[in-house]
Amino acid sequence: MMGMLGKLRTGVAVLAIIYILIPLIVVIPASFTSANYPSFPPEGFSFQWYTKLLERPEFIEAMVNSFQFALLAAFFSVLFGTLGALAIAKYEIPGKAYITALLTAPLSVPQLVLGIALLIYFTPMMLAGTPTGFLISHIIICIPYVIRLVLTGLSGFEYNLERAAAILGANPVTVFWRITLPLIRPAIISGGLFAFLTSFDNVTVSLFMVSSDMRTLPIEIFSHMQDAYNPIVASVSSVVIFISVILILIIEKIHGVGKVFGGTQT
Repeated sequence: MMGMLGKLRTGVAVLAIIYILIPLIVVIPASFTSANYPSFPPEGFSFQWYTKLLERPEFIEAMVNSFQFALLAAFFSVLFGTLGALAIAKYEIPGKAYITALLTAPLSVPQLVLGIALLIYFTPMMLAGTPTGFLISHIIICIPYVIRLVLTGLSGFEYNLERAAAILGANPVTVFWRITLPLIRPAIISGGLFAFLTSFDNVTVSLFMVSSDMRTLPIEIFSHMQDAYNPIVASVSSVVIFISVILILIIEKIHGVGKVFGGTQT
């Protein structure tokens, strides 16, 4: 019986993975088509749509904007999220459960509702349609990932190591940099990765925060598809996929994906 349940779980997991990968199986080959319209299987093989992508300054500018905002959102999310998670995990704060629920609420609130709420809130403050408002909105949707992952990393944290370092004369800053930070680094890296990808790929909230002179890559793809859908959209999407894969490979080379997502480090 247990063996059948194990095979069933494995089968469901395989089907789920295949379902997730279907868009990649379609989009990437379609970007190499030699036809003037999207086709799968692709008609012929050509790099023409990647070449034409380099001739479209709006996509290049949008990609640069996406990278800039995603890096800033990831940085501030890691900074504030890590400090928040440490405060929640290490100190007895009144109403800790409510504070944690409030900080992680963007994970459960539909992004359409969140985008409308941010637009209503930012408009009187003159932040709607500005780079500052756009960045703040992305930090809001990214911080919960960092808090969740850092709290998970702190769940098995050995606080006696910090006490031992303090007894031996280390000041609080030294204890943090030499003891706490190395032990929770995998969780921080995971949170930063999720924050970057969440900001880089976000469409729903971004639609309410962007202006005509400030476009990100997902918004540019969305706008282009409304006017005319051609294989250049597939080539742009493939570039985003390649960047994500390269980022994961770099993390694997430096830290190891197993360590990053496992939350342990030796």
